Amino acid sequence: KTVDGKPMLKFLIDRLRTIKSIDEIIIATTINKEDDPIVKFSENEKVSYFRGSELNVLERVYFAAKKFKVDQIIKITSDCPIIDPSIVEHCMRVYDNNDIDFLSNAHIRSYPDGMDVVIFNFPSLEKSYQMANDSKELEHVSLFMRRNPQIFRSIYLVAPPELHWPELGLTLDEKDDFNLISNIISTLGSNSIFSCGEVIQLLRKKPEL
Repeated sequence: KTVDGKPMLKFLIDRLRTIKSIDEIIIATTINKEDDPIVKFSENEKVSYFRGSELNVLERVYFAAKKFKVDQIIKITSDCPIIDPSIVEHCMRVYDNNDIDFLSNAHIRSYPDGMDVVIFNFPSLEKSYQMANDSKELEHVSLFMRRNPQIFRSIYLVAPPELHWPELGLTLDEKDDFNLISNIISTLGSNSIFSCGEVIQLLRKKPEL
């Protein structure tokens, strides 16, 4: 679906492209025919892509990382089209400045849902791929890491007070979500890389949205 002629996935990709310290963006989609438009989008946008299992997302991400020889994975799910690049950068700085395997700002819910960043290294992904066998752990890429802090050195970030709104849902799953996110984009500007703080200010001012 589009807002101002741009598909939601492009809003996400355009935001991630502003993060200079990211070497490459890889869209990990499925082998299903209905995801052919995502591949076409990737080719048009000159974004790398990988196709794998629909249900075993851990396997899909593992083989994507292996194919592209990725050392450090920043996992952003595509239901977060208005993620704040500055939050991603903050998470990357914390990860890089600590001797850890895994970082999440969503394990302890404090940021609005839809500002979720998970970072882990390839050895941790490989270990998860080899050890995880629960269906939920195969569907949710980093769940095995979250469940095993004794194996993976982890940091769980919480939001600063001005961004603390854990009840706010900004993920794109249903029609109502699309309507809300469309209103936010149209109000704050479809070509603007607005921040999480600006979204919060808007919704505090206009709770009817």
